[in-house]
Amino acid sequence: MKTIAKHTLAAALAAAIGLGASVAQAADRAYVIDNRDQVATSGFGLCWRTGSWTPAAAANDPAGCACDKDLLPAETCAPKTAAPAAPVATVKPAAEKVTLAADALFDFDKAVLRPEGKAKLDELVTKANAIKLEVIIAVGHADRFGSDAYNQKLSEKRAAAVKEYLVSKGIEANRVYTEGKGEKQPVTKPDQCKGPKSKKVVDCLQPDRRVEIEVIGTK
Repeated sequence: MKTIAKHTLAAALAAAIGLGASVAQAADRAYVIDNRDQVATSGFGLCWRTGSWTPAAAANDPAGCACDKDLLPAETCAPKTAAPAAPVATVKPAAEKVTLAADALFDFDKAVLRPEGKAKLDELVTKANAIKLEVIIAVGHADRFGSDAYNQKLSEKRAAAVKEYLVSKGIEANRVYTEGKGEKQPVTKPDQCKGPKSKKVVDCLQPDRRVEIEVIGTK
């Protein structure tokens, strides 16, 4: 009888304030729910409780913390914190730039690989196979002797010869990028290697005849 009286009181109260709450709905919740599916409140902003209200019922009610936070255990209304995300392992690209003297790869003024040059490239292939390869960049250079157009072509041919050899050793062709810089990026200083073409000056300009190879990937 007491339970029925409580439910009846809640329903009568809801009807009196024009909220249209049903007895069944009130019985399922710790608070009176109006026809807008919101908790009914008094003129003082207090939530109307149903006859089913108990601290335990309020703790399980979606509106419990908003209506009766002070009466509920602190942990019930404590903000839920997301578990810390597992640290994401970052893999930094491993780049290694290798500068090979063109004389070690080719005969002077040539673009055909020498046996010594192939041996050096074999070492580079071993390094590339030890990582998850992204790209290999081969850039050919030339010294100042010869025309700009000739040196440009020579530097491109040397870079292409390097690519052809790397591909023959199993490196994917689309992972090898080649470029020729001609004589545009000398290593020697302007005041070095002065004079007309001679063995001494040619030897002095040897650092400018080079192929720069950069291997980029992840370990």
